[in-house]
Amino acid sequence: MIRWVTSASGSGISRMASPDGSIKQMFSQLEGNNCQATSSEYISLCNSMITKFAKNGRIVDARRLFEKMSKRNVVSWNAMLSGYAHDGRIGEARQIFDEMPERNVVSWNSMISSYAMMGRIEEARELFDKAPELNIVSWTAMISGYAKHGKVDIAHQLFEKMPERDIVSWNTMITAYTSIGRIDDAKLLFDKMPDRDVISWNLMITSYAKCGKIKDAHELFGKMPEPDVVSWNALISGYIQNGRMEDACQLFEKMPKRNVVSWTAMIAGYSQNGKLENAYRLFDKMPNRNVVSWNAMIAGYAQNGRIEDARKLFGRMPEKNSTSWNTLIAGYVQNGQVEVACQLFDSMPVRNLLSYTMMIQGYAQDGKLQDARWVFDQIPERDVVAWTAMIAGYCYNGRMKDAHQLFDKVPERDVICWNAIIAGYLQNGYGEEAVRLFSQMQLINVKPTQATFTSVVSACASLAALEQGKQVHQQIIKTGFGKDVLLGNALITMYARCGSIDDARQIFDTMNEHNVVSWNSLITGCSQHGYGKEAIQLFDQMLTTGIKPDHISFVGVLSACSHDGLPAQGWHYFHSMSQDHCITPQPEHYACMVDLLGRSGQLSEARVFIDKIPFEPDAAVLGTLLGACRIHVNMDLGKVIAEQLIELEPQNASTYVLLSNLYAMAGRWDDVKSVRMRMKDKGVVKSPGCSWIEAKNKVHTFLVGDRSHPQTDEIYSMLSRLHLEMEEMGYAPDLNFVLHDVEEEQKKEILSHHSEKLAIAFGLINTFTGTPIRVIKNLRVCGDCHTASKYISKIANREIILRDATRFHHFKDGLCSCRDYW
Repeated sequence: MIRWVTSASGSGISRMASPDGSIKQMFSQLEGNNCQATSSEYISLCNSMITKFAKNGRIVDARRLFEKMSKRNVVSWNAMLSGYAHDGRIGEARQIFDEMPERNVVSWNSMISSYAMMGRIEEARELFDKAPELNIVSWTAMISGYAKHGKVDIAHQLFEKMPERDIVSWNTMITAYTSIGRIDDAKLLFDKMPDRDVISWNLMITSYAKCGKIKDAHELFGKMPEPDVVSWNALISGYIQNGRMEDACQLFEKMPKRNVVSWTAMIAGYSQNGKLENAYRLFDKMPNRNVVSWNAMIAGYAQNGRIEDARKLFGRMPEKNSTSWNTLIAGYVQNGQVEVACQLFDSMPVRNLLSYTMMIQGYAQDGKLQDARWVFDQIPERDVVAWTAMIAGYCYNGRMKDAHQLFDKVPERDVICWNAIIAGYLQNGYGEEAVRLFSQMQLINVKPTQATFTSVVSACASLAALEQGKQVHQQIIKTGFGKDVLLGNALITMYARCGSIDDARQIFDTMNEHNVVSWNSLITGCSQHGYGKEAIQLFDQMLTTGIKPDHISFVGVLSACSHDGLPAQGWHYFHSMSQDHCITPQPEHYACMVDLLGRSGQLSEARVFIDKIPFEPDAAVLGTLLGACRIHVNMDLGKVIAEQLIELEPQNASTYVLLSNLYAMAGRWDDVKSVRMRMKDKGVVKSPGCSWIEAKNKVHTFLVGDRSHPQTDEIYSMLSRLHLEMEEMGYAPDLNFVLHDVEEEQKKEILSHHSEKLAIAFGLINTFTGTPIRVIKNLRVCGDCHTASKYISKIANREIILRDATRFHHFKDGLCSCRDYW
């Protein structure tokens, strides 16, 4: 029944009813209190009840009361309109709006705000333009609507047209800019504000902290007239996000007043930095804990591998919510205990979508796709996150066909769903499909994110598709991601891998900031392009900036020493890893040193070095030495290393091929035949050598002796002309690189139609005079093709950039950047 709440005045007529009874009972109470159906008091009370019903989710009761009113005023209609809008029933709200006998500015604002919040921005604008009267709320609602749906520039145009503004208007526009990372535009507005409130200051401080400009956040905090606890918490969180835990701790100690958010932020910060004792000490000291604090401490234990401590704390919780259960489940998943996670999942009193999604991820990571799919199929109502988790699970396990079939069934895909399938194709070696999907995504106007661009740039790098990479680069600039460090790093790698090291250097030089990945990308690029000395200079320059090298940095600089034939420097950097930087050499570093010794013909020293490695040498280390044995035709050592490799990786075709080539170079054709029979018996299949080249946004692939291309006749004719000119200049085919027991003329025929030569000829026919020809080969370029490419570069007056399995060769004016040391 109706409970009456008496107001402070004690007047009977001003008493209010709480909405927990029936409409009939309420009217009975009203009549009993002598409320006339047409009195202003009666109408006011009904209006109040309509609002209360609507706010408590009883929109049907609100409408019943509205219908029973014999007399209504504009407030009654507005209350009903707002109730429908608050309940997301925009169609019924519009019906009320259209039926209103009279409207005021509140009516128009309610309808404009409702449309704007639901993304129906055109309908909101139509009403905004028709409204007979607008106030600050009208303008602010429209601005907020545009901003929330990505149309910030239109929002700013409206903001500039406002006849008058209040602090809320200014804060709305600042929020619009900060939400998309346009912090400089936000600061310009902030500086123009005639008056600021604490929200204005906190918006800017939070935004600076989130985008890593912690110095600016600190300066603004220092200028703030009266920081509140939100201001302090924003700066503390900023320090934590930017890895400055000591500064966060000092600020926390200075806080005049702390709330549960302050304590929880510090607990999370200590946990992220692995300082669990400090985190628990704070947790233990907390004057008041809420469920979020408990969850933060549980997450800290789980993320740092202390899953049993997390479980004990979970057991002590006075109150658990879905996040508590999900946090512990996530912890078990991350620690590889999927079955325990499943037991918890089964015990959950109430599951939400996140619970199901984490189990899908856990099973997928464990390779149990059947179980993952079973969980996915049990979800009562799937959202796009659940669909994306299952798609990502298929991608992670290399089942791209299943991933794409599921992707096609997603009812409403968001950009994260697109990112998952694009990244999946990239990670599984299908770069062309990743680029194709990116194009398809744009056709349906899905706006790419930083993650989208990172995957597509990486796909272009894997394909060596320079022109496509450049087009994506232009899109990155247009969409405002040009200053992003992660994308900058991806672009450096893309340009380097596509053979354009100058463009890679230009990207590096124009970046506002660099991290260790930025330096590594350029160092590795210079090394692969044969600019060893430049790579070494970059490494030394990085050290002077205070950035600490990691294991990848040393792979880059050691490779540079190897490619440039600098053994002394190589040994210096190898020893400095452990002595100066406390980095324990990994197999890849030992492989670099074996390569350094092997290239220079020091095969015995390389073997002794391998014997001293403090762990069993892996296939990469031994394979490097076998490659050196082939270059220097060391049959005895090569045979021993090959047998070791075959024992380690019996299905790796490259070992058999290197051994076969070693025998062939020595003319031991019976041994060649024996190796090939061995491969056949074991079912080992050799990948054929192939080369590819990009022209007019299309990649053209060639095999040795390939005649499948539509321009075959032109290509072979071009090669014949080049061969005659090369012979006139002194070129003679090196038949040692034909590893088949055939007659000399047949050897010449095979050699002249190697895949890289076909690709170069195609490039000469289909690219503009004066432009570089960029060719990629999946195997190491043969010595004869290397020599021929030098001649062709001089004859055609073209730079030829050839990327093989290990490095780049820049052929120009009859010379190669490797100086024939490769």
